[in-house]
Amino acid sequence: MLKPIQIKEDLYYIGVNDRTKALFENLWPLPKGVSYNSYLIVDEKTALFDTVDICYSDVFFQKLESALNGRALDYLIINHMEPDHSGSLGLLRSKYPNVEIVGNKRTADMITGFYGITEGIKIIADKEELALGKHNLVFYLTPMVHWPETMMTYDSTDKIIFSGDAFGTFGTLDGGVVDQQLHAERYYDEMIRYYSNVVGKFGSPVQKALEKLSGLQIDYICSTHGPVWTMPEQIQKVISIYDKLSKYEGDEGVVIVYGSMYGNTEQMAETIAHELAQQGIKEIVMHNASKRAHSYIIRDIFKYKGLIIGSPTYNNRLFPEISAILEKIEERDMKNRYLSYFGSFTWAGAAVKRIAKFAETTNFEIIGEPVEMKQAMNIPTYEGCIKLGKAMADRLKQDR
Repeated sequence: MLKPIQIKEDLYYIGVNDRTKALFENLWPLPKGVSYNSYLIVDEKTALFDTVDICYSDVFFQKLESALNGRALDYLIINHMEPDHSGSLGLLRSKYPNVEIVGNKRTADMITGFYGITEGIKIIADKEELALGKHNLVFYLTPMVHWPETMMTYDSTDKIIFSGDAFGTFGTLDGGVVDQQLHAERYYDEMIRYYSNVVGKFGSPVQKALEKLSGLQIDYICSTHGPVWTMPEQIQKVISIYDKLSKYEGDEGVVIVYGSMYGNTEQMAETIAHELAQQGIKEIVMHNASKRAHSYIIRDIFKYKGLIIGSPTYNNRLFPEISAILEKIEERDMKNRYLSYFGSFTWAGAAVKRIAKFAETTNFEIIGEPVEMKQAMNIPTYEGCIKLGKAMADRLKQDR
């Protein structure tokens, strides 16, 4: 029998680690795996918060049964219906047929659609409360963080926010579950990557959710992915990360994303990067879009203010990997970025024109004159790249 982890009196961690899955949502790399977190409060009534991916249901149910220690399961609180959290719902109802499932109206629609369950569902409204005994739960609807049914549940007794995917990270929990047991800083970049990849489009709903929670005292953040945050400085840190990302605020720095078939366009990128460094910009990240997983490129674009895109012409269009990156940027409705661009061609130029069309669709501030190279690097192209790098550096330094 696998044992649950006791976080504090009456609160147990029932989650699992997934070190097998290669891609989250079949899109985003998981070199360090991911956790699916579930929690149980044992009071006069028992309440489970979310389930786990069905692939790990055996481990999950062993932990749950151990934590219940013969008690009935009274409530299942569903903060998020995505199958990595609701996947064991059908099995749970089979094992605990009298459990009352708690969620909002949109949740109920999805429960029926995914699992065919129509009975034993308690539909709650925003800020409705549910008493477990000593513990009192308050439900906060937070739609589009990052699905329409998402909500968070606040234990007003112990000041715990069960936040669903909000404040979550990629990465398994290797031994420890609570931030005090871990090197929490290892999860910050994975939190940014998780946010930018999965939640990034929904900055405005995230801001509304943060505003809704702003008056609450929060001593514990129990997300569905990543560590349980308990240390005041860590709670402040993770909330500030979400606040900054959802405002699309970036740090001083530049991400240079380029495609290059034979190295000529890459030479332009190298020249621009060198000039940025000469002008005092230290945070410069270069990504070859054909080699680097787009997950990490998107993460870095969320981190830094400056974005420089370069592409060769390919079939009278953009290089395919650059086209895919631009689509991902558009999908996320990003704001507050400085954009420069460059491109190359051999006999008919199209890359610069197509990046220019992309630029027109964004809310980005265009910096410098685009540079277009025919065939290979020459003095005019080199000088154009230098000017472009300097223009971006000058704009970034204006914000100091």
